[in-house]
Amino acid sequence: QNPKAKGKLTLPRAPLPGFYERGPVGKLPKINENGETPAQAYARPHKETDKPKISLIVGGLGLKYSLTTQAINELPPEVTLSFVPYSKNLNSYIKKARDAGHEVLLELPMEPYDYPNVDTGPETLMTSLTPEENERRLKILLGQTTGYFGVTNYQGAKLATDSRALRPIMDSLRKRGLAFYYDGGAPRSVFPSVAEDLHMNFAEADRIVDTRPT
Repeated sequence: QNPKAKGKLTLPRAPLPGFYERGPVGKLPKINENGETPAQAYARPHKETDKPKISLIVGGLGLKYSLTTQAINELPPEVTLSFVPYSKNLNSYIKKARDAGHEVLLELPMEPYDYPNVDTGPETLMTSLTPEENERRLKILLGQTTGYFGVTNYQGAKLATDSRALRPIMDSLRKRGLAFYYDGGAPRSVFPSVAEDLHMNFAEADRIVDTRPT
């Protein structure tokens, strides 16, 4: 299922049968009939060891061709690549990333405190919207491409403090079998507590590497 090309592990072409359903825009991830999740199916295989490990996610990819191509081709395949949903070449980038051995995440634009001065896009998930409207927007975002094993937040400091608005969004992601990776950027975030309540596949970053360049 994971052939080797030119000595490197390539990941299976997406979408995999049984792991998607038709949505209003594109294909939406779903748990297959055997209970296997997209998080399991699309993640890069790895061997457990007793040695210390560092996980690195490189985000914001898909907007600039040169940087995105450089990340795909030059970073070690063990590095996870995270793509914005508004990229015009999103499907092509994710295909190339998985062919190069990178597992990928999809970034979900979430409401920051200074929205709309910080413009996170037309389908931003908002605290002021009904759960139904956020669900509609979520389906549009998730349907932009396939092959991602999970999602991560883009911005979202305001949404991160509102469990009422956040819980239905997280629950929808859980029901679709997706992992959620939170960048840890917002103080007083309820991401971890909501994820724990939902028994969700969740992790929080220890730090954002380039917040203070050194």
